[in-house]
Amino acid sequence: MTTAPNNIAPTSTAPTSTAPYTARLQPGNPAPAFTLPDAAGNPVSLESFQGRNVIVYFYPKAATPGCTTEACDFRDNLASLQGRGYEVLGISPDAPEALAGFTADHALTFPLLSDQDHAVARAYGAWGEKLVNGEIIEGVLRSTVVVGPDGRAILAQYQVDAQGHVAALREELGL
Repeated sequence: MTTAPNNIAPTSTAPTSTAPYTARLQPGNPAPAFTLPDAAGNPVSLESFQGRNVIVYFYPKAATPGCTTEACDFRDNLASLQGRGYEVLGISPDAPEALAGFTADHALTFPLLSDQDHAVARAYGAWGEKLVNGEIIEGVLRSTVVVGPDGRAILAQYQVDAQGHVAALREELGL
């Protein structure tokens, strides 16, 4: 498996089994810029959050048990996170229509973004091999990167557990 540098920009190259993975972000690395459609199809860019802390979390598939647990946990903690100066963005490979249904079904109150070509997940190091039902597959690694007001990673966590993730993240951030 080859690894690209941390500062690689997202591309629109369709994933293949030979596509390179990017290195995982480390605190202090610049967060790759992105603009992705939200559940309504409107573009949302990381740049629009400049000057604020942003929790960018990657999840494999809307409406699955683990992803629902994690999204609802962020929803339930959103007011307190925002009160401490943190915005939340969820990113998955789901189409905007699937994100709209997921948002409505669970009354999610933060933007979910569609990364259908996996370019942003790759740029953040949140795409790679993982074990699912005893089989090694390529896909989204449940990951969270906290981007500071200066556009650099404050914290980067990879292959996190959906259950209890927000509590662990709050503890790590001292919230």
